[in-house]
Amino acid sequence: MSHQTGIKANNELLQFFGKCRDGKVRVFKVSIENEELILAEHKNSKGTWEQDFDLCVPRMVQEKQPCYLLYRLDTKTGSNFDWVLISWSPEDSPVRQKMLYASTKATLKQEFGSSQITEELFGTSKEDVTLQGFKNHRITSKAPAPLTFREEELMELKRNESTSTEGVDARQQTLQSVAFPVSVGAKNAIVHFADGKYNYLRLRIDLEKEEIHLDDTNTITVPQLPKQVPTDAARYHIFNFKHTHEGDFMESFVFIYSMPGYNCSIKERMLYSSCKAPLLNVIENGLNVAIAKKLEIDSGDELTEEFLLEELHPKKNLHRPQFEKPKGPPNRGAKRITRPVQGDQ
Repeated sequence: MSHQTGIKANNELLQFFGKCRDGKVRVFKVSIENEELILAEHKNSKGTWEQDFDLCVPRMVQEKQPCYLLYRLDTKTGSNFDWVLISWSPEDSPVRQKMLYASTKATLKQEFGSSQITEELFGTSKEDVTLQGFKNHRITSKAPAPLTFREEELMELKRNESTSTEGVDARQQTLQSVAFPVSVGAKNAIVHFADGKYNYLRLRIDLEKEEIHLDDTNTITVPQLPKQVPTDAARYHIFNFKHTHEGDFMESFVFIYSMPGYNCSIKERMLYSSCKAPLLNVIENGLNVAIAKKLEIDSGDELTEEFLLEELHPKKNLHRPQFEKPKGPPNRGAKRITRPVQGDQ
């Protein structure tokens, strides 16, 4: 989900939007001043878009001061030029400024014309907003998102299961999902959470009544999140993680299933594990609350801001080594084909 500040472009900037599409303007800078989007400066084209990039863009950004740049390419979509929206948000700029620019970007795109912005670039250092940095961004944006460590483990486990063989008499048992009823109070709390009345809630299973109840609600920060995870009992948690990613302010609902190892009874571990999927079905389909990420943790210490960011927005690695199956023992000879022995007729 995204949030907007209500800051709009002033009249001068709106008029410039209409004039800058004639093919003469190469790039212009937009800043926020006095709760308005204003035109800070602009430069005309001198060569091709690649020749002009390093001559214009790095010189228009400043340290500790976020801004937007709209850069015109030489290509067209229909009769309109293609534009790149560059969101400049250096690491050393004030947090309030970062959030303000991230929350206003959607308004800028709408007022300029989202259909004409064909690419976006987010920069925190001068290297990010060079021609080479933009080309690197194009390469990584086309690469598939990598799997997280947990997802890799699950994929490898499924791969091994699919290739395993079983005897004729083998038996395989799986624990079916258990749909315990969710109390009215818990459902109401989830709806109130989605409406923004608080940013955290915790659910528990009443093992005797076999029902899911509300355990706690609160408004907390990310550093306070680990303290909400019990060390001696399993729980379900939903947290509204507010953060910025590539210049966008985002609110992501994260579902967390915490199970503190063997500090819980076998019955508790089995019930929480088997009730998770039906509970998520109630939350997402029954109450229409969109969950951005589902996590499983052993300890609250895992819930750092870096961990949540990596789970929601995993970094892309173009040179990630592929999994290689270990080689078998040397000189083991060719594989033998075994066939069942036919009984006497």
